[in-house]
Amino acid sequence: MRFFLKLISYIFHPLFIPMAGTAAYFITTPKYSSSDIQNVILLPTFILTVIIPIITYLILKNLGVVHSVFMPTAKERKYPLYINILLLLLVIYKVLPNYYVAELHFYFLGIITASMTTLMLILIKVKASMHLMGMGSLLMFLIGLSIHFEINITLAISLVTFATGLVTTSRLYLKAHSKPELLIGFLIGLLSQLLMIRLWL
Repeated sequence: MRFFLKLISYIFHPLFIPMAGTAAYFITTPKYSSSDIQNVILLPTFILTVIIPIITYLILKNLGVVHSVFMPTAKERKYPLYINILLLLLVIYKVLPNYYVAELHFYFLGIITASMTTLMLILIKVKASMHLMGMGSLLMFLIGLSIHFEINITLAISLVTFATGLVTTSRLYLKAHSKPELLIGFLIGLLSQLLMIRLWL
């Protein structure tokens, strides 16, 4: 059971949430976009939100700044969050403007808002679950896409809701977070996207 729940924490790591939302957008949108345009957005986004953060994590771990991929202490989360916010800003200003996609633009703004909120909480010694922040962001974005494009993606929304429950169980079982920390993280992700949805719905 421990192995399975730890695997869930890896699979649904917040690192993968920006790419998950980007992929979900291109899968669900009825708007036409050629494979070339998709590749021009997907590849740089993958490099900026997955590859570079992994390399950065390895450097920080080598320097002794972080000790685990889950960064259990609030202090360990500070520097990766600074770097993550900068990389997300690069996605908005260097990747998306070339083939401007309003929905994705505001999705990334929502993730930045959530990350900055989490960072501010860390500075006042409050730890929020970044796993649940990511899941809340993705869930609300999918709901927004469903309403915006008037498409039935109930199955995808249900699967993400179920996955959110698994991630919550995993973080509790592994004693990575308390219940309030999980709830705070989820609400930060959900509300950050909710604030942005009204700008593109």
